[in-house]
Amino acid sequence: MDLDAITEYSALHPKPSGLILQYGTAGFRTKAEHLDHVMFRMGLLAVLRSKQTKSTIGVMVTASHNPEEDNGVKLVDPLGEMLAPSWEEHATCLANAEEQDMPRVLMDISVKAAVNLQQDAFIVIGRDTRPTSEKLSQSVIDGVTALEGQFHDYGLVTTPQLHYMVYCRNTSGQYGEATLEGYYQKLSKAFMELTKQTLCSEDEYRSVKVDCANGIGALKLKEMEHYVSQGLSVQLFNDGTKGKLNHLCGADFVKSHQKPPQGMEMKSNERCCSFDGDADRIVYHYLDVDGHFHLIDGDKIATLISSFLKELLLEIGESLNIGVVQTAYANGSSTRYLEEVMKVPVYCTKTGVKHLHHKAQEFDIGVYFEANGHGTVLFSKAAETKIRQLTKELEDEKRKAAAKMLENVIDLFNQAAGDAISDMLVIEAILMLKDLTIQQWDALYMDLPNRQLKVKVADRQVISTTDAERQVVTPPGLQEAINDLVKKYKLSRAFVRPSGTEDVVRVYAEADSQVSWDGSIEKMCGESLIPWVVGVVVGEKRKPFQ
Repeated sequence: MDLDAITEYSALHPKPSGLILQYGTAGFRTKAEHLDHVMFRMGLLAVLRSKQTKSTIGVMVTASHNPEEDNGVKLVDPLGEMLAPSWEEHATCLANAEEQDMPRVLMDISVKAAVNLQQDAFIVIGRDTRPTSEKLSQSVIDGVTALEGQFHDYGLVTTPQLHYMVYCRNTSGQYGEATLEGYYQKLSKAFMELTKQTLCSEDEYRSVKVDCANGIGALKLKEMEHYVSQGLSVQLFNDGTKGKLNHLCGADFVKSHQKPPQGMEMKSNERCCSFDGDADRIVYHYLDVDGHFHLIDGDKIATLISSFLKELLLEIGESLNIGVVQTAYANGSSTRYLEEVMKVPVYCTKTGVKHLHHKAQEFDIGVYFEANGHGTVLFSKAAETKIRQLTKELEDEKRKAAAKMLENVIDLFNQAAGDAISDMLVIEAILMLKDLTIQQWDALYMDLPNRQLKVKVADRQVISTTDAERQVVTPPGLQEAINDLVKKYKLSRAFVRPSGTEDVVRVYAEADSQVSWDGSIEKMCGESLIPWVVGVVVGEKRKPFQ
C-alpha cells in the first residue's frame, strides 16, 4: 500500500473540520456538499473489502428518497447484500478520521480484517440522477484507483440494478448476465412467460401508471418498456423532465402523506404505483369512484405475493416452508390476515432491510417487505433446485404448470435487493393471473387507521429499544406512558424509535376506528409524546402525559 500516494490523493478530497458521520442502514447520507471526502474514502474501503472477500464489491452513489440536495453512498457485498456490520464500523472510522490519521486508520482496518494487500480488487460503481452524483461518483473512482483497484462504472443505474450486477459477477453469471441488457432480458422473459396464459384481456388490466419520483426509475423503465410492451403498457409520470427529485411525489411521499403524488393524472379505479428516487421501493394506489385515495403499501404487497406463492405450492403438492418477515411498522391488520386467514407464519425484525433480508434467508421461501414498499422474495438454493427439478419431472399438467409459474417467479424477483421494477412486474403478473382488480386486492383486509410522525432532536441515542424496536428501554418511564395510553383504545398499538439515519425520533400509532384513532393520535403524538421526547432529549424536566 503506497501511503504517500494515498495521502497525496486524499489532499484533493479534504475532510471538513469537525464533521462526524455514521454509516447507517442506508450507508452515509447527508447534504451533498459534505460528501466528497467520504466518497473518496469509500472507494478506498471498497478496494480493501474486495481484496478481503476476493470478490467484486459495489459502490452506489444515491440518497434514495431523500431531497435532491442530499446525497449518499453505500457499499454492496458479494452476493448483492448490504455491507457486513463489522465493515460498517470500518466505514464510519475511515470517514471520520482526520486527514493526518487517515493512512494509519486504513492500515489498521487492513490488519484487523486480515486483508491480503497483494490480492486483486474489482469494484463496480453506479449512481442516481442527482445533479451532484456524477462528481461524487468520480471521487469514488479516485479512491479505487489510489489503491490500484480495477473498476467498472455502470453510470446511471437504479440501486437494485447495481446489487444485481454485483450478484451476477460473483456467481460467474449463474444468477444472470451482469449488464443492463442482461437484467432487462432476464426479468422480461420471466414476466412474458408467466403472463402468456392469462385469460384477462381487458386493456385497463394490462396498463399501469407509474410515478417515478423524478428519479432514475424513469430512465430505466423507458429503457425496459419495449421488452414487456406486449404484456404490459406502462405510462410514466414525474419522469424527471420538469419536476424535482422526490419533491411532492414518489413512494415515500405517498406513503407518509397518504395522498396522491403531484404530477400524476389519476382517474377513478386506475392502477397506479409510485417508485422512490433510486427505485428500490414501490407502493400502489388508486382513487375510488368517490375520489377517495387508497394506498396499497408493502404490507398488502407482501400479502398478495405470499398468498399467491402458497397457492402455487399447494397446487404442486410441495411442503416448502414460507415465512413473511415484517417490521414494527407493519399494519396490525396485515399481520392478523397472514397468520389467521392465510396461515402463513409472520416474524418481526428491527427496521432496516438488512435485518429483514437476513431473517428471510432462514426459510425455503422468505417474503419480506417493509410497510414503505421496500422488499423482495428470497428462495433458498435447495428450494430453487427442487422447483426447477419439478418443472422437468412432474407429469400432471396442472402441477407442472404451477411449478413452471413458480420457476418464472424465481427469475422475476431480484433476490439481491428490493427492486421497484422487478416487484412491479411480479405484482402485475399476479393480478393478471388471478384476474384481480386493484380494488379486489385492496379489499383483502382493511388497514387499521395509522399515522407516522417524526420529531427532530439533538441526540436520537437518548432513546433505546428492544423487541424488534417495539418496546422502549430508555429513557425510563416512556414505555409505561405509552402502555397506559394504548390500553384505552381497542386494537391500539404505538411505538417510538430513534431513526437509523438522521437525528429524528420516529413515532407510530394505530387504532381500530377513526374515532379511537383521532383521539389516540392527538394524545399520543400531539399533546403528550412529542413534547415528552423533545423534553428528554434537550435535558428538560420530563413533561407528564395528559
